[in-house]
Amino acid sequence: MSQQSATEVAILGGGCFWCLEAVYLEARGILGVESGYMGGETPAPTYEQVCAGTTGHAEVVKLEFDPNVIGYRDILEIFFTIHDPTTLNRQGNDVGTQYRSVIFFTSPEQEATARKVMAEMAAVWDAPIVTQVLPDEQWYKAEDYHQNYFAQHPLQGYCAFVVAPKVAKFRKTFTERVK
Repeated sequence: MSQQSATEVAILGGGCFWCLEAVYLEARGILGVESGYMGGETPAPTYEQVCAGTTGHAEVVKLEFDPNVIGYRDILEIFFTIHDPTTLNRQGNDVGTQYRSVIFFTSPEQEATARKVMAEMAAVWDAPIVTQVLPDEQWYKAEDYHQNYFAQHPLQGYCAFVVAPKVAKFRKTFTERVK
């Protein structure tokens, strides 16, 4: 059996993109993480427009990964552990459609895997999972100051009280996946 040589892409939204970015930057097999916007109607939206909740876009991360090191299923298991997929259009105090739980798949295989993992994770949560599973759309990279935000601002209030606990949960739960 030959190993895959190409990298793959996963696109996920689960609240503020700073949280997802910080976690996946620490995951073995993740080669790159970029924060951005997807799923809306406004072309080339700004952060301010997306935060206003009028563009239809979600804050998402685009992950480039080596499938020989980390599988798409593994990425989704991390995703469903570090955010609450049962709260519609919100994560904690972040409220609005821009913070929705969403998986943008890039292939029929990713869609099938996402739906299978969601069905399995339904037993873990006390409420129904509301994560959307949608085909990928036009990607818009977030402004440069959003990239690698947690690493640059670990003591900033939101980072210290919201992002850091998610990173800690990832490290504790997925010790074998930490770089």
